[in-house]
Amino acid sequence: MQNSLLDLREVIVFLFAAGIVVPLMGRLRISPVFGFLAVGLLIGPYGLSRFSEAMPWLAYLSIADAEGVRLLAEMGVVFLLFMIGLELSLDRLWAMRSAVFGLGGAQIVLSTMAIAGVAWLFGNPMSVSIILGASFALSSTAIVMQMLTENRRLGTPTGRAGFAILLCQDIAVLPILFLLGVFAAQSELPVFLAFSLAIGEAVLAVAAILLLGRVAIRPVFRFLDATASREMFLALVLLVIIGTALATEHFGLSLALGAFLAGLLLAETEYRHQIRGDVEPFKGLLLGLFFVSIGMGIDITQVAQNPGLLLASVVGLFVLKGVIIYALVRRFGEPPAVALETGLLLGQAGEFAFIVVGMAYTIGLVPNDTAQFMLIVAGLAMIATPAVANLARRWALRIEEKADAAAPPDAPFGPDLNNHVIIIGYGRAGQLLGGLLADQNIAHVGLDTNRALVRGFQQDGASVYLGDGNRPELLRQFGIDEAAALVVTMNNTAATEAVVVNTRRIWKDLPIFVRAHDQAQAKKLILQGANHAIPETVEASLQMGEMVLASLGIPPQTATNIVECWRRVEQEKIDSGA
Repeated sequence: MQNSLLDLREVIVFLFAAGIVVPLMGRLRISPVFGFLAVGLLIGPYGLSRFSEAMPWLAYLSIADAEGVRLLAEMGVVFLLFMIGLELSLDRLWAMRSAVFGLGGAQIVLSTMAIAGVAWLFGNPMSVSIILGASFALSSTAIVMQMLTENRRLGTPTGRAGFAILLCQDIAVLPILFLLGVFAAQSELPVFLAFSLAIGEAVLAVAAILLLGRVAIRPVFRFLDATASREMFLALVLLVIIGTALATEHFGLSLALGAFLAGLLLAETEYRHQIRGDVEPFKGLLLGLFFVSIGMGIDITQVAQNPGLLLASVVGLFVLKGVIIYALVRRFGEPPAVALETGLLLGQAGEFAFIVVGMAYTIGLVPNDTAQFMLIVAGLAMIATPAVANLARRWALRIEEKADAAAPPDAPFGPDLNNHVIIIGYGRAGQLLGGLLADQNIAHVGLDTNRALVRGFQQDGASVYLGDGNRPELLRQFGIDEAAALVVTMNNTAATEAVVVNTRRIWKDLPIFVRAHDQAQAKKLILQGANHAIPETVEASLQMGEMVLASLGIPPQTATNIVECWRRVEQEKIDSGA
């Protein structure tokens, strides 16, 4: 009973950290990832637990046994890999093969060689150097994917390049684990031959799981969907995730790889959206527990004993991997800003380093001092990732701004362009307006500062160009003196107001239409010189109101007339500043 109370106390400590401390850090604009890591450092055996003998009440605020937590925390990585697999499909994975296996594969090979070389120069045997190089070549899928998702940057060039590399790294878990087994077995066969045989066995195991899953999973889910409750459906989802993970572990593979395969299998079914909603809370909570467990493994006293060497190792890891990834991303055609941000974002060690180094120590391949040192380096690098990522983002933005300022517009227009519409900001609102104008054969051009977005539209033949709409000399090259109207649809409030003010100062009679977030901003934009400002919140509410009225039995034309009257009243209020 006493042990049960202790276990329950540890759960309460974690839930307190997840439910109160981390949201508090979010209010302070501190990354939740860093928040979990910091909380783990505080409540772990090397934090408050050190002082529990002198102050017994601290035992209620700390967790002394990190091993029990780490076992459950590994499920956070399992669910994360499952969600990644769920977002993919085998067809999409094949379509991404160039980036995944080309860019990602080259990064793993080159980073392994470089890190192994450094480890060998520090006196480690070749087998230990290769193991350390391979494990530290992988980045933290948990941290990087969490940060990209939180910042809504997964669809950006940086997000796509990072995702491709991380996906290849997740697949590389398989051969690295087998490489560890080959070194541990000390087989009489040559290393390459033993490794090839192990990989062959693993490929057969993965193929068997995928084949069995494709045959069995869809019929089972359809049967259960027709006969069972939502709770039973969720139970089956968890059974597939954990069962596939255990199956891969039985074949000597990792739990995370099994979860990824389960996600790939369920991504082929029509239930993937429902499954995503059901599993997301489990993933978030368990992933938070994983980050806490990483923080709990950092021994502050060892950091204090070797601060210089540890700091140099962490910085060196970021620099070494960053340079390699930068060169490869540039080689695959991305601009310097994207390559720099991707390199630093993936410069840390990953959660897999803890698994490999721990296993290598357990089987006697890596001595204790080396294992402890490398684990601390990995933990510190992961803790530093949010700060390094923010720094990389700022550097990337500066590089992009300098490149945009120095570069001429992609395609300046001649004097024959007139009576056209210039759209500044070609996001969703700008694209919708552009489509409407194109449908009516009205000439228009779009300007946006997102290189990837512009490149995609230009490949489709659209008149969308890279440029800052706040530069008058650039607007002149796009024929603003002969334009029929200027439309500003940017999300950035400050940038929108700057465009309106500067444009109105030079072109007094040009009609300016602006997208506003709400009525307050719309009124401000009118005062600054816009002819019309359309608030998103008002328009969305009016459109919804028209649908509701029609659904209540009011004739559609009558509903349209009622809403149109309201629209005119609201617009008059904005135009008059009331």
